[in-house]
Amino acid sequence: MSDVPTAAAREMSRAAAAFLDSLDAGQRRLAWAPFDAADRTEFTYLPGPRPGLALSEISERQHELAMRLLATGLSSRGLADAKAIMQLEDTLAALERAVGRPGWQRRNSAYYWFRVLGTPGGAEPWMWKAGGHHLAVHMTVVGSDVAGTPQFFGANPARVPDGHAQAGTRTLPGEEDLGRALVTSLPAEQQEIAVVSGEAPADILTRHDPVADASRIAPGLLAGDMDGEHRELLEQLVRRYVERVTPAAAAPAWADIKRAGLERVSFRWAGPTAAGPGNGHYYAVLGPTFLLEYDNTQADANHIHTVWRDLRRDWGEDLLARHYAAHQV
Repeated sequence: MSDVPTAAAREMSRAAAAFLDSLDAGQRRLAWAPFDAADRTEFTYLPGPRPGLALSEISERQHELAMRLLATGLSSRGLADAKAIMQLEDTLAALERAVGRPGWQRRNSAYYWFRVLGTPGGAEPWMWKAGGHHLAVHMTVVGSDVAGTPQFFGANPARVPDGHAQAGTRTLPGEEDLGRALVTSLPAEQQEIAVVSGEAPADILTRHDPVADASRIAPGLLAGDMDGEHRELLEQLVRRYVERVTPAAAAPAWADIKRAGLERVSFRWAGPTAAGPGNGHYYAVLGPTFLLEYDNTQADANHIHTVWRDLRRDWGEDLLARHYAAHQV
């Protein structure tokens, strides 16, 4: 690890500084905190306010700068997915209002909060986070390195129902389709190992805990026991999550996964394997260094939750440990 920022780290620093510099004193008090602030390792994917400054509270120019910061942490596909998730809040508000569901007013594509902790571009570690309903992006910068987990992307409705604007539009389709393609194409004897339950859990099992407890995940089918076709599908599924973030964070995470051994990665599924309304389903992919979870059970199986946890690098913890060890007085 080097103390010299990479191009990606410098781009994030410039974008974060530009966003902060655009704010007045009151806005800045919401948007900035010291790196050791209590909320550094807190996140949630539920609706409701977060520490930080909401898009609903800023000008159009400041909104552009916030989204520019978000773009520095995500790949082009990840950014497109994040924007789609945010826009789904307006769709969800319209759907809930149409059926008279209380609380629809809390759905709003501007109810996403941005927060910078520490000094962008400084010698010490810093981070930024962006989140709201169904979206949690955390980027920790330590010298030349960038860590991009924990990361949560969700979608409600995952497929916009008929009779509404954008009907048929799907959000996070690859996460659903790749998982199902893998489980349904397995030989019967391996499918019996991979499908750990006929009923899916009501949500991801690691919830939004600051530290992911991988012991919650049931044993599944090892990649080392799969043939080449199914290992390739599993690899595509893993990369679907990892490659949501900027290559500066995705590349080292993927290198860690490969170094720890792809053959040691396991896949498990719960719930029906057939697609369709009411067929709530779940899968998890667990390796020595990471965990992916996907759950689609709510709203008649039209409500996706996905999370990527790096078991060593969440919140940049391994980077921080190396940084502090190297800079002991």
